[in-house]
Amino acid sequence: MTIQPREQQALEVYIKLLTTKGFGPDTFVPRINFLNKLMPLLASKELNGRVYRDVIEALMDTVGEDDWPESLVIAREYYPFWINDIKAVAQLSKNATKDTLPIDWLPVHVSLSELWHSVDEEKFGTTDSWALKGYAKALRNENAEQALIDTRLKLAKILLVRLRDAPDKDNKVYRTAVDATLPLFEVKKNRRLFLVVVREFFHFWAGNPEAEKFVLNSHTVSML
Repeated sequence: MTIQPREQQALEVYIKLLTTKGFGPDTFVPRINFLNKLMPLLASKELNGRVYRDVIEALMDTVGEDDWPESLVIAREYYPFWINDIKAVAQLSKNATKDTLPIDWLPVHVSLSELWHSVDEEKFGTTDSWALKGYAKALRNENAEQALIDTRLKLAKILLVRLRDAPDKDNKVYRTAVDATLPLFEVKKNRRLFLVVVREFFHFWAGNPEAEKFVLNSHTVSML
């Protein structure tokens, strides 16, 4: 497969924007390396989000576990340039600072099996416990079966364990923990369920007073 002018032009505009914002080679190298793998897979594909998500999902299975968070940041950044979404590019330009790069932190190495078999014995602080209780209550209010509640709470607990030694509590840390946990799920059906859960649970973790309205209403999910 060869890189088409459309993908190359999107890359050039993307790099030019980062250059004008003061980013240097340490930023460009991982981006160009990842995008050189991505762009041939996008060549001649229809310009839409579903196609992009499908290509990214296939590509990520070839990416090393530690590289998932940064690679997904790059994939999210490149998308508006590829699809020529001028408003989204302008917004990225407005917000582009080195703070948008992945934080210098990753959860510790662990297997999904280890997490799955130990997480129910974990003790959580008051804030995390309240988030879990709120999530469980919201699921019960939607008449979810107990087996569903138990599974979703377990996945939320796994994420909380992954967040335990995070340097801050903010959206970026949460997303980094999610991105770093996704490759642990080798079964894609389970990976998608994890994505559903962490997107629902985020609102309880973040203290959103309207968190309940986000429960059990997600129809499509993607790692982007």
